[in-house]
Amino acid sequence: MTDTQIRILDARTTGEFLPFDALVATLRQAFAEGCVVPVRHHHTIANSGEPDATLLLMPAWHETHRSERYLGIKIVTVFPGNTARGIPGLTSTYMLYDGRTGMQLALLDGNTITARRTVAASALAADYLARKDAHRLLVIGAGRVASLIPDAYRAVRPIAHVDIWDIDPASAERLAQSLRRRGLQATAVTDLEAGTRQADIVSAATLATAPLIRGEWLKPGTHVDLIGGFTPAMREADEEALRRSSVYIDTHEALHEAGDLVQPIRAGVMSTDAVRATLDELCRRDIPARTSNDEITLYKAVGTALADLAAATMVYEAALIAG
Repeated sequence: MTDTQIRILDARTTGEFLPFDALVATLRQAFAEGCVVPVRHHHTIANSGEPDATLLLMPAWHETHRSERYLGIKIVTVFPGNTARGIPGLTSTYMLYDGRTGMQLALLDGNTITARRTVAASALAADYLARKDAHRLLVIGAGRVASLIPDAYRAVRPIAHVDIWDIDPASAERLAQSLRRRGLQATAVTDLEAGTRQADIVSAATLATAPLIRGEWLKPGTHVDLIGGFTPAMREADEEALRRSSVYIDTHEALHEAGDLVQPIRAGVMSTDAVRATLDELCRRDIPARTSNDEITLYKAVGTALADLAAATMVYEAALIAG
């Protein structure tokens, strides 16, 4: 890290340096190794005449024993009022520094880092939790994050068919068409129950506040991946899905931030002791967690600055090599 030139990496370049096979491997090492991840900062910003905005600060840095040390922070702004303006409500930027000197190294597109590390972390978890022969994937949602799920999962499982369901059927069809143009067998579905019953893996990336996935629909051996809900008010799966599943989480923050866990815990449906392991524990053991082909597994993620730092470091080092 002797190069002191500050690199500015846009969304396209950031994405090009984060191919999913390599990103999953990078995250596996990062979760096993660990780093310092302080509690994320939440700041409310008053906005006259529209909903309050939020400023999020997500720092992380490598510990001193690491030969190459980086420090990074993701800055996220969430302005709900932007919906009426026809512009994105969320914007994020990632700043990467030399962990030894504090010198700034790069400014990266935070939205790209967030989206790609999110689905790559889910694919990493699935590599421990999904059946080895899982080949039919149901994607619930058709937004930016959901659109990346099939490619991420193909890095760890032999995905042969992708079904897409969205509250807006036209959006699901557009995503299916995009996947078909890239050579994937993909179908937009309107019957969520039927799609769930057929799936080997169900991956949801929505902003739902009421459960979409019903536990009674899950066939034996299914792996459920809940990406979307990141507040206590958001839900993607019902309580029966939790009851029937072996539950895993990305970090312990999920127990306090994710409605898919917070609400069942408050209702007495499950306890925190029901969680089998966190993603870092899975990676340190580096062995499959699934105990049988009939076991239903469920993974709930809320995101962690560790994954942001790992992805940003991967982009920066690739950019150095590429010149």
